[in-house]
Amino acid sequence: MSIFDLKPGMKGYIKYLNCDEKLAKRLLALGFIEGTEILVKKAAPLGDPIIINLRGTDLAIRKKDAKNIHIMEAV
Repeated sequence: MSIFDLKPGMKGYIKYLNCDEKLAKRLLALGFIEGTEILVKKAAPLGDPIIINLRGTDLAIRKKDAKNIHIMEAV
């Protein structure tokens, strides 16, 4: 399951990143670290970009990048 699979209002915990090294470094610098809780706030009408809350900060990420961030859904 990836961030892209979550609907607005749903939470999850980052499991791992499945992307190239350049993107992984950028995401890690933004705080996409294993075990971090994320909340999907909104998605654009066509699904791109997705607004998420990560460590108290709202971030907009592209759909193709969201598909590379695998998560565990919060219960």
